Amino acid sequence: MTFYLIAMAVILLDQATKLVIVRSLRLGQGFPVIPGFFDIVFVLNPGAAFGFLATLSEGVRNPFFIFISVMAVVLIVFYHARYLHAHRLVTVALGLVLGGAVGNLIDRLRYGMVVDFLDVHVAQYHWPAFNVADSAISMGVSLMVLDMLLDWRRERRARSA
Repeated sequence: MTFYLIAMAVILLDQATKLVIVRSLRLGQGFPVIPGFFDIVFVLNPGAAFGFLATLSEGVRNPFFIFISVMAVVLIVFYHARYLHAHRLVTVALGLVLGGAVGNLIDRLRYGMVVDFLDVHVAQYHWPAFNVADSAISMGVSLMVLDMLLDWRRERRARSA
């Protein structure tokens, strides 16, 4: 149940924030939140993370990303149900990844691109703009790595005991 609640919370927060951006700003418009470090700016990302594959034609790119997103959602739900329903940290991690994947999938189905609006930068050096879904995916993957490291540490301690 936690898995689905986390995923739903991410989807709702992601879509609500994107709706505010789309309704409040024109494409390319933004404003500083922390001058010289963090801005809100409305951009559309036709690619994946960091604009990956953004130059593919729309007729290839959109079906490809939609297919990949749907497959990821199906695999995450199956994997969680089959193997990890009692594993708390990975349950949280996969809930975050699932919510992020669905949030960005909704954008691809709605706009043909993903709405990004969080812009972190130092002087003229910008991290690519991202959104709540991207943040949830990153946090989920980080938690999975943490879980693997903790498992490795537990196994190492058990072997040495």
